[in-house]
Amino acid sequence: MAIQTGDKLPEAKFRVMTAEGPQVKTTDDIFKGKKVALFAVPGAYTGTCHKMHLPSIFLNAYALKDKGVDTIAIVSVNDAFVMNAWKRDTDQRDEAIFLADGNADFTKSIGMELDASGNGLGIRSKRYSMLVEDGVVKKLNLEAMPGKVEVSGGDTLLGQL
Repeated sequence: MAIQTGDKLPEAKFRVMTAEGPQVKTTDDIFKGKKVALFAVPGAYTGTCHKMHLPSIFLNAYALKDKGVDTIAIVSVNDAFVMNAWKRDTDQRDEAIFLADGNADFTKSIGMELDASGNGLGIRSKRYSMLVEDGVVKKLNLEAMPGKVEVSGGDTLLGQL
């Protein structure tokens, strides 16, 4: 069953690239005691994710933080090396943490997996945004179609704060 507003995020591990290489970050590391704007995308560098979803996040990053968001996090079922390259190519002001969920462990644990095997992409994440406060989902915006950014963008989440 998919995660819902009011649910606590399950324990999970992400990979994040650092100067020393990939490091593990837990859900507690990312969410405990913080207000986090979490954006999930099906894949780094894919058309909609790269050209529509990420720009909507970064165009609203200052405003999100002005409304009390401590961390902007972007998660995808990609490895830490791809996520690091994507951060390098898109996050010019270092406004977000890019979380690699390479085996889709987090994605599956919250019921947000998307089978994109028909397009050669394997298991991915559905496209959504959520506001998480101290590990609890306060807002959840799930896209009906993976190729659309109608309710999961930075502007929608900003309007909910």
